[in-house]
Amino acid sequence: MRRACVIGDPVAHSRSPLVHGFWLEELGIEGSYGREHVASEALPNFMGALARRGYRGCNVTLPHKEAVFHLIDETTELARSLMAVNTVWLDETGRLCGDNTDVHGFVANLDQEMPNWRRTTQTALVLGAGGAARAIVMGLMLSGIERVIIANRSADRADALVAGLPRVAETVTLDRLQEILAEVDLLANTTSLGMIGQPQHGFALDTLKPGALVTDIVYVPLETELLREARRREHPTVSGLGMLLHQAVPGFEHWFGTRPSVSAALHRHVAADIPETGS
Repeated sequence: MRRACVIGDPVAHSRSPLVHGFWLEELGIEGSYGREHVASEALPNFMGALARRGYRGCNVTLPHKEAVFHLIDETTELARSLMAVNTVWLDETGRLCGDNTDVHGFVANLDQEMPNWRRTTQTALVLGAGGAARAIVMGLMLSGIERVIIANRSADRADALVAGLPRVAETVTLDRLQEILAEVDLLANTTSLGMIGQPQHGFALDTLKPGALVTDIVYVPLETELLREARRREHPTVSGLGMLLHQAVPGFEHWFGTRPSVSAALHRHVAADIPETGS
């Protein structure tokens, strides 16, 4: 039986088993997908013994994406650009291969929910400067968005994020946020703000350009306060759950040999396990 898993620390919160379990049943594939709690100090041994544990590969969640990058035999060009891996598989010779599918997940989610987003977006604003932000900035650039701005509390961290990207991105500190909002066609939150148990985003959307698309990679709750406020102001919104679903597609194909689809039924299946709001 083909087996795969998600690793992280913590990992109990991961909805990835729901996603892959749905596809295994839908496609009639004999296989399994579980969770493995792996602490940082145990990571090298776990990855080195992946095949002996009976796994064809794994997904990687926080805080291991950057560390796993350095434990992989062969990585894709995209993973090398981001220096982070979230999808691992064993090739026919047993070598560990790695990719970063967060870029695919972010872009495919927008493509499915708002098919015209590229045509209507000239300027995009990304909130945050962590690993997720780097993947999303990369996705925006590869999608041909002319102007990408990164807003973060720390200017140094934002400046570090843009190093090595395909082209220049602007960086601003949060004190300029209200001014910049008036210029953007797409606003993407890549921070944990708004997640259940975390603070809210803490800024108003009063100056956001009319008609601007607002998306949030947080998917617990399904609708964050940022998305709820944007919807009240009649902005189109895209939630983060679709990114989780789409980023899972390439891994499933590597491990189980069939490329699955992200359907409305899958979305309902996973959404049923997630609180609708943070209240």
